[in-house]
Amino acid sequence: MVHTIAFYNTENLFDTINNPKTNDEQFLPSGEYFWNSRKYQHKLDNIAEVLADIGSDANPDAPSIIGLAEVENRQVLEDLVQNPKLVKMNYGIIHFDSPDRRGIDVALLYDKKKFRPESYKSIPLVFTIDEKGRIAKNAPDTITDTKYRKYFTRSQLLVTGLLEGEEFSFIVSHWPSRGGGEKKTRPYRDAAGELNRKIVDSLFNINPKAKIVTMGDFNDGPYNNSVRKELAAKDRKEQVKPLELHNPMGELARSGIGSVAYRDNWDIFDQIVLSEPIIHDDFNTLQFWKAGVYNKTYITQTSGKYKGYPLRTWDGEVGYSDHFPVYVYLIREIKK
Repeated sequence: MVHTIAFYNTENLFDTINNPKTNDEQFLPSGEYFWNSRKYQHKLDNIAEVLADIGSDANPDAPSIIGLAEVENRQVLEDLVQNPKLVKMNYGIIHFDSPDRRGIDVALLYDKKKFRPESYKSIPLVFTIDEKGRIAKNAPDTITDTKYRKYFTRSQLLVTGLLEGEEFSFIVSHWPSRGGGEKKTRPYRDAAGELNRKIVDSLFNINPKAKIVTMGDFNDGPYNNSVRKELAAKDRKEQVKPLELHNPMGELARSGIGSVAYRDNWDIFDQIVLSEPIIHDDFNTLQFWKAGVYNKTYITQTSGKYKGYPLRTWDGEVGYSDHFPVYVYLIREIKK
């Protein structure tokens, strides 16, 4: 038995309807991208095509669980799962609106035949920052001083349920970006990693053998402080002890495989991290087999300056995303 668990940053999966509460003006018919119904449907077709095929090299079934980032709202998810390329999978949706200024959220899709959600919640990530944009850890709880303000970013989604009868918890997150510079924004991602770890530890406190999969666009690599120290995810499987996490994306990064490219440098910001009870070699229960980056030719730039990069929406042409999806396989022996 094989289950594919996938994560995909869809890069601006926006509808064409103006939401006055968010900054979605670029993706309106009158906006920078002249976003219209035809382009929106094209984008849905592209994303659905990818999701249906992730992991097909070793598993003929579409992913059992899919984490998504950069989706605008519940409606785009409803439109996505009803797309002809996905509708037969009958995916369920778990989604909450987050306070992100651009209105982009994370979400979880699940195969209703294989996964039964039992609980889910959205966990906010809010900073108090000073006038220079720095996190003010010693700021008062009630802000009256004008030099402080609250900064709301994307919430982290926690879903617990039964995957083929085994309890799993899935965390989906999209950590703060590097806009404004990697060094300046590093504390924001460190805080996101710290929150993610708190969620993991809360699950371990309930069950020390909890099977936890935390995935997302971390906007950092496996080697960065937010992942290696704050989330405390270890690259090497043999070093992982009980109550710890394994990051199989570290090995991919060391071999030069990436999910994003910038100035011809590849990195793997999109990651799937696993708790220790999932990385054993006893396949009587669902266990981690291997990880990969889905970088098929059809979602890749094949010519020009950005040859080899993810094929994104650019210069009026609808693409896929500026990220490649990532995935892991979980396997269990079928007893005869």
